[in-house]
Amino acid sequence: MADHVDKKPRISEDLCINTIRMLSADQPTAGKSGHPGAPMGCAPMAHVLFGKIMKFNPKNPKWSNRDRFVLSNGHACALQYSMLHLTGYDLPLDELKKFRQWGSKAPGHPENFCTSGVEVSTGPLGQGISNAVGLAMAEKHLAAEFNKDGLNIVDHYTYVICGDGCLQEGVSSETSSLAGHLGLGKLIVLYDDNKITIDGHTDISFTEDVMKRYEAYGWHVQYIEDGNYDHAAIHHAIETAKGVTDKPSLIKIHTTIGLGSKLENTHSVHGAPLKPEDLSAAKERFGFSGSDSFFVPEQVKKYYDKTVVGAQHEQKWNDLIATYANKYPKDAAEFTRRMEGKLPADWKSKMPKYTPEDATKATRQYSEIALNAIATALPEIVGGSADLTPSNLTHLSMSGDFQKNTPIGRYIRYGVREHGMAAISNGLFAHGGVRPFCATFYNFIGYALGAVRLSALSRFGVIYIATHDSIFLGEDGPTHQPIEMSASLRAMPNMYVYRPADGNETMGAYIAAVENQHKTSVLALSRQGLPNLANSTAEAVVQGGYIIANVAHGKEVAELEGEPDLILVATGSEVSLSIDAAKLLDGYKTRIVSMPCRDLFDEQSIEYKKEILGEGIPVMSVEAAATFGWATYSHSHFGLDRFGASATIAQLQDHFGFNPNTVADEARKLVKFYGGRSAPNLFDHPAQRVLKALDH
Repeated sequence: MADHVDKKPRISEDLCINTIRMLSADQPTAGKSGHPGAPMGCAPMAHVLFGKIMKFNPKNPKWSNRDRFVLSNGHACALQYSMLHLTGYDLPLDELKKFRQWGSKAPGHPENFCTSGVEVSTGPLGQGISNAVGLAMAEKHLAAEFNKDGLNIVDHYTYVICGDGCLQEGVSSETSSLAGHLGLGKLIVLYDDNKITIDGHTDISFTEDVMKRYEAYGWHVQYIEDGNYDHAAIHHAIETAKGVTDKPSLIKIHTTIGLGSKLENTHSVHGAPLKPEDLSAAKERFGFSGSDSFFVPEQVKKYYDKTVVGAQHEQKWNDLIATYANKYPKDAAEFTRRMEGKLPADWKSKMPKYTPEDATKATRQYSEIALNAIATALPEIVGGSADLTPSNLTHLSMSGDFQKNTPIGRYIRYGVREHGMAAISNGLFAHGGVRPFCATFYNFIGYALGAVRLSALSRFGVIYIATHDSIFLGEDGPTHQPIEMSASLRAMPNMYVYRPADGNETMGAYIAAVENQHKTSVLALSRQGLPNLANSTAEAVVQGGYIIANVAHGKEVAELEGEPDLILVATGSEVSLSIDAAKLLDGYKTRIVSMPCRDLFDEQSIEYKKEILGEGIPVMSVEAAATFGWATYSHSHFGLDRFGASATIAQLQDHFGFNPNTVADEARKLVKFYGGRSAPNLFDHPAQRVLKALDH
């Protein structure tokens, strides 16, 4: 037993555990929905972790050297809320009584931005354990970089409680495999083996030997037969796991779901509150009054209160960091800057600028230049590719690989694990001190979408590098050609999708992505070469869209005389295409708008939008992707509402019409359709009731 526990008055640990069980069962009943079963079964695990093992300061939940806890089976959140309340976090009992209600700090699944003490948002099964791999990787990397001469300023564990469902999800297999390969010795997973899922007993679908599977991954494994009552065995197993420094640990703990309920050990207790009479009987079974709700005995309150010992833990670390700062002042300042998420003043000074005289390159090639410039300026940049480094062009020239014996490396070899890569990146960001990027083909962001969505929901500034951004990747064909991906991601709240047109816009996209630390970014980048445009700038990207060219009677001009006859708005590779098409429109005055980030353009003032897109002027969007969503900013949409095909780029351009002649023909049709009449005002519509970014 840890020292701080030994100093406390001796009380029955069973009383503590049973208090957790009933406090966790009370919450779903009060909220009239929720999952009491797993919390009732997992109470001994939570008791040992929060009461005996973990170091944290509930009054400073962001203390950098705290142990991290992840509830991967997020539906069991009543358990986590019970422990956060009992140990002294900012989660009063009244919040637990508002479980799953509007405005409560105890939402239906854990949300990192809502509840003090919650590290990551969990609920979609498998995500939490995968985030934990990222948390443990961040700890190992920062420890390798900053710990010196026994002054271990980065020295903490990542603990997870997960269930059968988490280990059935493919994403947990991806990340657990990588965790074993990397030897993450400070990752300890408590597996709640209650053998019940929503459909029934696990013997209907899940009969593999999980321990052998994890042994094959390279994990240290243990088994506890009686997870209901033998809390001493749980404690011993965790201490044993902490002694295994070269492997992550899985502790399989057999429990009874809904222990104490009349419905224990059945799927009926998984996802519905206990009926009042059942809850009352369970309380009496555990020695409480059946009529008391949210009851915490005074001695249990004192036992779990971590405010004093938590402050002591942090003060001990503060003394350590002070000694460290005296000996290594530059390293201490750098560590503090990175943990606070601050950027140095001159971090973007080395970003290059381009002119039309510079050689044509694919935007993925400009991305390689931008990424390495930023990673040189910002040592917190870490990341990798899902086995596509030569295609994504994401290798960091200034750093080696993050491997088991070289965790100081900043480049992560994720293997063919797109979903796991994204989920790990969420954990890396959640830890602090590192800023993650990850890369794959744009179409395969779809493989990772569950974790990508949680990046956005969690307000994590993960940077997704997505190359091969259109049908013009060519011969690989429709299985690899993204069509709907931009539309899908643009529809996602708190997500910025960048599709730059050339080198300058690629630089600007990276700058915007780095500076928007709580917005998730996807950079959609071309395989094919694109020209650098005369009027592109990195600075304009933050506005989302801007006027990049004016063409009158077939020639580019600095300014148009009067209003344009037509506006072409395009992204990425279609910007230069639109300029070329405009030059074929003899007799027309055409404005070309580059819109590298429609999400950022959405945020601009109505005055700016009117300045760029005009009022009553025909607008045609040009993008080699699904047209969904373009009606907001254009009257006609030149796009691709079908899957692509396997062919050369030239054949695809000819067949699908992404060439100057065809675009020009469609533009003429649009102008002729209105025949001199004003086009509908894109901004003249009733006010829309759109709720955005509402904290709760």
